Amino acid sequence: MAARLTDKQKKKIVADYLELGSYRAAGRQNGVADGTVKRIVEECGDIEQKVAQKKEENTADILAYMESKRGVVCEIIEKGLAALNDTEKLADASPAQITTALGTLIDKWATVSGGPADTAKEDELSKSLREMAEEMESDE
Repeated sequence: MAARLTDKQKKKIVADYLELGSYRAAGRQNGVADGTVKRIVEECGDIEQKVAQKKEENTADILAYMESKRGVVCEIIEKGLAALNDTEKLADASPAQITTALGTLIDKWATVSGGPADTAKEDELSKSLREMAEEMESDE
């Protein structure tokens, strides 16, 4: 007959399940069958609340990490923008590469600034950029 699990072991199994999101993975981590993990998790009445709380904690952790890397991200963006604005690189780039970069920048900028990128009426800047891209592609 298998040894009974202590309350401490059961709590660790539930915690591992919440962390890993898998009966099998939590079972492997604790040396028990995935069916045992499932039974223990189901006996824990407020599992939905714990899962939601764990997701919120994970989201908060990710946001905190991203905030801690804000300086690095800004440096990367600055270098990327400088590369995109380099005259020599622009001269060597194909029209398709340039329009792809411009489209990505415009879409992301609209998303960040709160503008509806997909449904917005084409503004003058977008219209002129599109026309330039079409002219460049026709010159190839």
